[in-house]
Amino acid sequence: MTDLASSWTNAGAVLTVHRWVTVIGGLLLACMAVLMLCLQFGATSVGVGTVATAIAHMVRGVDADSTSLETSEIIMVQIRFPRVLMGFLVGASLAAVGVTLQALLRNPLADPYVLGVSSGSALGVSVGILFGIGSTLMLLPMLPLFGFAGGLLALLLIYRLAQSKGRLPIHSLLLAGVILNAILTAFIMFITSIMEPNRSAGLMAWLMGSLTAPNYQALGIFLLYVVFVLVILMHKAQSLNMLTLGEETARSLGVETEGIKKRLFALTALLTGAIVSVSGMIGFVGMVVPHAVRLVIGSDHRLLLPASALVGGMFLAVADTIARTIMAPAEIPVGIVTALTGGPFFLYLLLWRKDRMV
Repeated sequence: MTDLASSWTNAGAVLTVHRWVTVIGGLLLACMAVLMLCLQFGATSVGVGTVATAIAHMVRGVDADSTSLETSEIIMVQIRFPRVLMGFLVGASLAAVGVTLQALLRNPLADPYVLGVSSGSALGVSVGILFGIGSTLMLLPMLPLFGFAGGLLALLLIYRLAQSKGRLPIHSLLLAGVILNAILTAFIMFITSIMEPNRSAGLMAWLMGSLTAPNYQALGIFLLYVVFVLVILMHKAQSLNMLTLGEETARSLGVETEGIKKRLFALTALLTGAIVSVSGMIGFVGMVVPHAVRLVIGSDHRLLLPASALVGGMFLAVADTIARTIMAPAEIPVGIVTALTGGPFFLYLLLWRKDRMV
């Protein structure tokens, strides 16, 4: 594990303001291009002109029900635009959570899906739905808090189960995640079994990972959670750099390790709860994206965190576009696409790079 931490902290060039602006600026331009492409494809594809016109109408505040809009523009404003934006925000959040957990646990396989944190959040959200939370606009902001409670409890259990002599061995972490996932999934299945058939079917589809038909109210509420957590995580990026060196080294450098860890664990659980409440369980984004970005730009979290968030947003936006177009007009859950992408990468890390993860 020490070798892994060293490889993280030593990789990449020295971070300068010019390098940060160049990398993030380039990724922002790439995000704009990718999102424009994603907006064009769906059950019915449209041209760049239609996308640009629809965005111009939105900027001017034209009502989506206005008779001045064409059918394709109404579809763009009411359905496709909020969905692509939601996909981008969810992907960015999953990648940011993955980066943070990997630094806190000093473990390359740390990911909310693999560790069972997503299952804990899903259980919390399922309980909330069972009791009618989120059924009205007034109660909608409460649903991520149920996910937060479930995710935080799962994270604490994982930490307790896997810890051995102050360390978190990779095999203990994975075993604890598998066990917890199985237990939490059983509880979720029990909740779906006692629901009405219509609500139960909807819950099952949501659990497989779905960005179907988000509205602007849900998008706005989720955006508040994302901005709140990501701003704090960026503020603590230097502390994450110190933690990858080991807790003793971090303490000697003036980092209040226990306090930082508790706050960051709570923040990752909060954001995971918000993610699961709007998209269900989407796996592997938080593991695949940080690794890919780290290989290219290095391990300084002041750059790695925002870069991973932007790449994660693009990754999930593209994955969702594939999910809703590959079998159009039918859709497949986006969680299936990310699993088919991330599963082989997970095996690669586990089997071919296990010498780097001990």
